[in-house]
Amino acid sequence: MDIVPKLHEIAKRLEELTAQLGDPSVIADRSLFLKISRERAEIEPVVDCFQRWLLVQSEIKGNQEIIELENDRELISMAREELAPLQGVAELLEKEMKILLLPKDPNDEKNIILELRAGTGGDEAALFAADLFNMYSRYAEGRRWKVEILSHSESAVGGFKECIARIEGAGAFSVLKFERGVHRVQRVPQTETQGRIHTSTVTVAVLPEAEDVDISIDDKDLRIDVFRASGPGGQCVNTTDSAVRITHIPSGIVVTCQDEKSQHKNKAKAMTVLKSRLLDARQAQQDAERRDDRRSQIGSGERSEKIRTYNFPQGRITDHRIGLTIYQLETVINGKLELLVDPIIAHYQAEALQSGATI
Repeated sequence: MDIVPKLHEIAKRLEELTAQLGDPSVIADRSLFLKISRERAEIEPVVDCFQRWLLVQSEIKGNQEIIELENDRELISMAREELAPLQGVAELLEKEMKILLLPKDPNDEKNIILELRAGTGGDEAALFAADLFNMYSRYAEGRRWKVEILSHSESAVGGFKECIARIEGAGAFSVLKFERGVHRVQRVPQTETQGRIHTSTVTVAVLPEAEDVDISIDDKDLRIDVFRASGPGGQCVNTTDSAVRITHIPSGIVVTCQDEKSQHKNKAKAMTVLKSRLLDARQAQQDAERRDDRRSQIGSGERSEKIRTYNFPQGRITDHRIGLTIYQLETVINGKLELLVDPIIAHYQAEALQSGATI
């Protein structure tokens, strides 16, 4: 295997990083300690896979020597029986190592900002936006990720006209970045008296959460407005100017947050979303694969721009990017998103293995 020398270098680097993490001067420098820890965590799976491959290769070599040098027919027969399965394991490990060595998206390990907006379809689109949010929340819960709603706007019949949430968890962006785009739903609305199937859409944007080292914002580039948050009425109406609207003047990006009763908390959440949108826009210019800003993720919400269709009458989900259709709609909506995500990741990994591109 032509990558063996590189794998030996990576294994040596893992030893160096492990030693550095025990150095008192490194432990005292929090930023350096985190940097080394992240690098070690990134290459450890590669080295682990390489070591398993070396062990299997040793067993293969041992069986081959028995076949070539031994005179005992029984031993030779046993060695031949073991050889084929071992070679199969070696091939699987080689493929796994090549995938682990693919160029990584630098944002893969980041938390995400998830934005859902009702598109075509009115109230039904808003109801489906809530269904999608619940699907992502259940999936995140299954992976022990933390979900926090940063801002939301409800429709008159329930559901979300807009919902912006933060999902915190290792590798969140690496998985959920494939959810970006227009999601189309086909079903009979609760208000439909004649049983007709309606088609609606929800746009989904997935942004890597920006860290302070990623984006620096000058205060003079911001216009911050505060106002009284809207509510359903009665005791829930906010009586203070706690809602916050932040406008980033150079880019024209506007973020509003009014979910918290505290103006300070609303401002902090709005800044989190703003930084993530600015990071996404900046990377969109630098990366040809993301040459458009966040609108390229979600389009205009028209039905023709779909990446996935959820057909409730038939219990069918189709992902149009890879031509995958499964008849487990309720299972997926209840949080088993891996039924769709895993085949999509496998598809793009296979493409990347051939092209060497980042997935």
